[in-house]
Amino acid sequence: MIFMRAPLARTAAALLPFFALLAARPILPEWAVLWPQRWTPPFVEWINALVDFLKREKIFGWLTFKDITRAVAAAIEWPLEFAEGVLISGFGPVPALPWIAVVGLAALLGWRLKGPGLALLGGGCVAYLALFGKWKLSMTTLSAVLVAAPIAAAAGLLLGICAARWRTFERALIPVLNVMQSLPHFSYLIPVAVFIGVSHRAGVVATVLFAIPPMARLSLLGLRAVPAEVLEAGRMAGCSPRQMLWKVEIPAARDALMVGVNQVIMQCLAMVVIASFVGAKGLGQDLLSRLNALQIGRALELGIAIVFMAVMLDRLSAALAARQPAHRAPGPFWRAHPGKTAAAAIAAASYALAAVFPALQIPPKSMTVTTAPFWDGVVDYVTVNFYDALAVFRDGFLTHVLIPLRGMFQWTPWLAAAALAAGLGWRLGGWRAAWGPCALLLFIPLSGHWERAAITAYMVSFAALVCVAAGVPLGVWAAASRRRARMAVLACDIMQTFPSFIYLIPVIMLFRVGDVAAISAVVIYAIVPAVRYTVFGLRQVPRETVEAAMMAGCSPRQLLWKVKMPLAFPEIMLGVNQTVMFGLFMVVIAAFIGTQDLGQQIFRARADNDAGSGLIIGLCVACLGLAADQLITRWAARRKRELGLA
Repeated sequence: MIFMRAPLARTAAALLPFFALLAARPILPEWAVLWPQRWTPPFVEWINALVDFLKREKIFGWLTFKDITRAVAAAIEWPLEFAEGVLISGFGPVPALPWIAVVGLAALLGWRLKGPGLALLGGGCVAYLALFGKWKLSMTTLSAVLVAAPIAAAAGLLLGICAARWRTFERALIPVLNVMQSLPHFSYLIPVAVFIGVSHRAGVVATVLFAIPPMARLSLLGLRAVPAEVLEAGRMAGCSPRQMLWKVEIPAARDALMVGVNQVIMQCLAMVVIASFVGAKGLGQDLLSRLNALQIGRALELGIAIVFMAVMLDRLSAALAARQPAHRAPGPFWRAHPGKTAAAAIAAASYALAAVFPALQIPPKSMTVTTAPFWDGVVDYVTVNFYDALAVFRDGFLTHVLIPLRGMFQWTPWLAAAALAAGLGWRLGGWRAAWGPCALLLFIPLSGHWERAAITAYMVSFAALVCVAAGVPLGVWAAASRRRARMAVLACDIMQTFPSFIYLIPVIMLFRVGDVAAISAVVIYAIVPAVRYTVFGLRQVPRETVEAAMMAGCSPRQLLWKVKMPLAFPEIMLGVNQTVMFGLFMVVIAAFIGTQDLGQQIFRARADNDAGSGLIIGLCVACLGLAADQLITRWAARRKRELGLA
């Protein structure tokens, strides 16, 4: 009994300051409830002064920082023009690749990587883009991804190599990567717009910056995981430091690096849609204009095109990551390089056919089909037949659930929230673990954005609660059989490839704009990790443990709750962690359909090109995410130690 009471006593002691401050709120001084504006340092003015200095002062001899960033953006122009020339505009008398050539090349790549199934998927996705009238927009987006992904992968690899070589650099890099991966997408757009301007190449630069962190992390992890025996063999063979890197370490870390390339491609595709806010052309720009005009049918059709491109790129890059190097066959070129030979043959045959049948070059409008009238009809049907019921649900849910919950979060003093973060940190890891989450939360009132951050916290907390309440049981059900688990993981893979703006379309159709629509979009987007990690955790429980429990006479219910769930708890908590992070990203994007949180402030800063406000508000969102990440990660790690898994 004493052993059981001790954890409860520590938990009560950790939560006591929080509840005491809530109870004492009516008598708390005003500064303990809302941070006084006079106490807020002028962070925004400092950052804007630095931006003006970098734009104005020639700190690099005869060049300003703005000149250098514009030169870098200009250097991206020529590979971008080359990619667009290959796929869209051509080169003088030489036309671009015909659409049937791109279909054939995508199918060939899929066949070479994984066989006929992936060939059908790759060719079918490209054919959809052509036959549904989205060819030029799709190829513009694809060109941006094909340019941004190699640059981001190379930059991330370089950072990973430097971090693996020098511990000091690693210690400086990891916090930067943590912040970069916690910042909302829009926080990247504002400085890019300030230093580069609003243009297609500015969108590509923002995409590159957004995609670097996962490659840097995976490069560092891969290089650090190279077995000592492999390194020793390289040194014994007389390799120089450069040869050790390129001939030994990087080949040995290939699996992690290829996973990083896959992540870079998906991050690029996600960001290149959002980068349309700073001028990136393609599917994203047209999608935003359709959403602004509430043309749901056209927007949904564009969303499907983005999804098909995302699925194609994800599956192809994942197959490339899983493919092992093969030795080249001896003999003539066509035997040694069958893939290149087939690709050249497909391109030549396509040009010949397109010269005879012009419709095979670029699909004419008469050849394309559209599903927009069907989707508009669905919207009209839902509006006519279910509008009243949906409106009653929306208004009732908003009035009786969301507004009181939002009021409770806004009523909570900042001092109580900081005490809660410190208390939970202390409960999970002692005093050293208490200061991190507390300091992160304290930055928010210090920056003067506590009220807006409270609204963001309420939306993310409620959405995460719904995701866990629905996603964990769904994951438990799916993990009960191998077939259901495979179907659930496939569904999660597909949903995770959807760009975030896609989730705004159905909620606008059902609930129009407002908090109900925004939270619904967050739930749909953020439920994926809750399901995925639950399935993963339960399926990873050792078979020997399950068999031992069954031999001890455990019923199926006891096996689940007494054996599998406790052992899978650390992975489930990592899923909750990812759910919170996904929710924060989506809440900011959901501000596009009308919220009053930090996301709306970021949109306003972007519209005003206010780099200081955009960065500070983005850091507030990052602080919320990093505080939750520290607490949940520490809880999961502690549970692993208690179970003897770490």
